Amino acid sequence: MVDDQDTALIRATLDEIEPVADSATAYFYAMLFVEHPHLRDLFPISMDTQRDRIFRALLTSARLIDDPDVLVQYLSGLGRGHRKYGTLPEHYPAVGECLLAALSQYATLTWNDASEAAWVRVYTRISQIMIDSAAEDEKHAPAWWDAEIVGHETRTPGIAVLTVRPDRPYSFRAGQHTSVETPWWPRVWRHYSFASAPRSDGLLTFHVKAIPAGWVSNALVQRARPGDVIRLGPPNGSMTVDHSTDSGLLCLGGGTGIAPIKALVEDVAERGRPRPVEVFYGARSEHDLYDLDTMLGLEAQHRWLSVRPVVSDARPASTGHQGLGVGPAAGRNERLAGQLPDVVMQYGPWSRYDGYLSGPPGMVRVAAEVLRGAGIPTDRIRHDSIEELAAAAR
Repeated sequence: MVDDQDTALIRATLDEIEPVADSATAYFYAMLFVEHPHLRDLFPISMDTQRDRIFRALLTSARLIDDPDVLVQYLSGLGRGHRKYGTLPEHYPAVGECLLAALSQYATLTWNDASEAAWVRVYTRISQIMIDSAAEDEKHAPAWWDAEIVGHETRTPGIAVLTVRPDRPYSFRAGQHTSVETPWWPRVWRHYSFASAPRSDGLLTFHVKAIPAGWVSNALVQRARPGDVIRLGPPNGSMTVDHSTDSGLLCLGGGTGIAPIKALVEDVAERGRPRPVEVFYGARSEHDLYDLDTMLGLEAQHRWLSVRPVVSDARPASTGHQGLGVGPAAGRNERLAGQLPDVVMQYGPWSRYDGYLSGPPGMVRVAAEVLRGAGIPTDRIRHDSIEELAAAAR
């Protein structure tokens, strides 16, 4: 059991370790591979792609220790997802041992017998949640799915829309994401959101943007073709619609972050319960609004949906939008200029809406602060940037 004293000790260690997290991460992996060389096969050949993922996930879990609902949700997803790496219950003690070694090496001011004991208790809880989640998932789901690419559409030189057919039934909810491994980079997994609600034909769609030095993203955009087979991890994420309420949805999608927003819109349409849905679709330039026609097509079909494209590099309009209100009649199809969170505040009020945020971590972080300032409680703001926001909240 973790009490307030343990929480205080954990946070003190985290505050000290954060400025030297890169060095602590390198030490953690060095210890792990030297002391437990058999675990090296669970990781990619090049650790450049792995970076600090496991260590950061452990630190994020520790930061969430006093928010049990979010902690369990986060760790359950990690536990299910780690099955695809071949992670077994007996691997967890080795990871914990190396975590404590790294913390003791780089948190010298706050590390003592009491803080070590607190971290032992916290890590025991973290690992048990993950182990239990993986064991439960194993009862009804594979560790991964093979999926054949059946469609590959290039929208811009750096963005492609992929449609895949899993080899087994794949259940998920609109707004969730999964991890993807390509045949060209074994054991290198990257996360992508589903770009549609569940379909009757079982096909899945993803929007992929090639990023500099992005092994998986560049392979999927530039190299992948119909007939290629990729692997999918289990679905994860809590950015889903609560269909038991009639609250409006305020959706901010930046770049390829529009993918899960599109899925949410389809989900609302298919449930047959119209509710106001306000979508702000942001991009750097007009050219980058690669899925705008699709979103406008949905808007034309549903009176409860409003789509506003926002271009950050465009010149601001000569007139403002303050007080125009919400709804399809307010600025339909007009290109708005500015940063996405700032533009959203020109409309409203938003206190009766649930917020949905998807896009670059920096945008999500700022947008979450903006929506809280607009009167939307934290528990009604949904996103999947838990690690980034937990680190920012230190």
